[in-house]
Amino acid sequence: MTRNTIIFILTWVVGAMGLPVWTATAAGGSEAGVADRAYQVQVLTRISRPVLEALSENKLKERMPVREWEKSRAQFVALEVTGRTLSGLAPWLALGADESPEGRLRAEFIEMGRKCVINITDPKGPDFGNFNKGGQPLVDAAYLSYALLRAPKQLWDPLTESQRSNVVAALESTRIIRPGQNNWLLFSAMVEAGLWELTGSAKMKPIETAVNTHMEWYKGDGTYGDGPNYHWDYYNSYVIQPFLQEVLRVCKHKGYPLASLQPQVIARAQRYAEVQERLISPEGTYPLVGRSSVYRFAAFHHLAYMTLTHQLPASLNPGAVRSGLTAVVRRMVEAPGTFDEKGWLNLGAVGHQESMRDSYNNTGSLYICLDGMIALGLPPDDPYWAAPAAPWTQKRIWAGEDVAKDHGLK
Repeated sequence: MTRNTIIFILTWVVGAMGLPVWTATAAGGSEAGVADRAYQVQVLTRISRPVLEALSENKLKERMPVREWEKSRAQFVALEVTGRTLSGLAPWLALGADESPEGRLRAEFIEMGRKCVINITDPKGPDFGNFNKGGQPLVDAAYLSYALLRAPKQLWDPLTESQRSNVVAALESTRIIRPGQNNWLLFSAMVEAGLWELTGSAKMKPIETAVNTHMEWYKGDGTYGDGPNYHWDYYNSYVIQPFLQEVLRVCKHKGYPLASLQPQVIARAQRYAEVQERLISPEGTYPLVGRSSVYRFAAFHHLAYMTLTHQLPASLNPGAVRSGLTAVVRRMVEAPGTFDEKGWLNLGAVGHQESMRDSYNNTGSLYICLDGMIALGLPPDDPYWAAPAAPWTQKRIWAGEDVAKDHGLK
């Protein structure tokens, strides 16, 4: 048995016992990466397991809590928790099963994830999602579409023709929802991008509108407006930059002219990745500013996306990015009150904080946090996981190290 396998097993056992998991941040080489990865896998599966177990058994609506504060949003909970959970899980599932401890765990989650796709889109099933009543379903159909784009071999290819027809019908039914003039344009675009990639057919107007309008909304230094105005929040990371890049990736795959915008969008994305890395404090915290703060480490969806797609700028040390993101996940997950007695997420950013709720939140909303962990879609031997642990930028600065100056994107 290899050292890495032993570290994974020990870390997994300790995490399963509900105890804080040791991370070898002081160790050099791959040992630190193995421990960081094992910890993140434990968090990923701990958060997602109640969702996948319930929905794969067609018992999501029966088991998932609907608290007093969210009853007005109850009709959206099932699709919301499904789309967001699968979107964050999908890159890890896309690695497929193997005979390692992690690979065997993935096999279990791949099977549950596929059943979730089937059950949430089965119009005759008890857990069929709401795809077109109200505006919210457009958002979470887009996350479901993103999940299918991220792990097609695991979540789409094995489906029967009838099951695929149900998925397509569910996604197409969201077309009656008109998106607002903000980041929601990208939800319509993502649904169409998913249909285009999976079926070969899509409506191009939502894609054209979303991409061209966001290019007009660019504000400078790697940041887009959420609509024509700038908002100090994390929607550039929750939605705008990862979705914009993914839609353009599909355009490139299909040979569509919009793909010519990719170099410009990537240059902006790399600058925003630099900014995101600098937001992580020496203690593994970050400024909780703006709406949707209860989305926890989804605030770093963009930085994780740039890592997953091997597009980190040269200025960022992968080992430092990994160490910083792991520190953020740890600070948030291990805060008392993060989970209820049955393992479901509680509302809050650092523990249980109901006053931080936005009017559109329900318990399902919180599972978007898993999008901050999509770098787990890189295999264990990728340089991101193999790099030695390293201090991230703010940790270096506040330790008194002489760090190169920052600069804006011209």
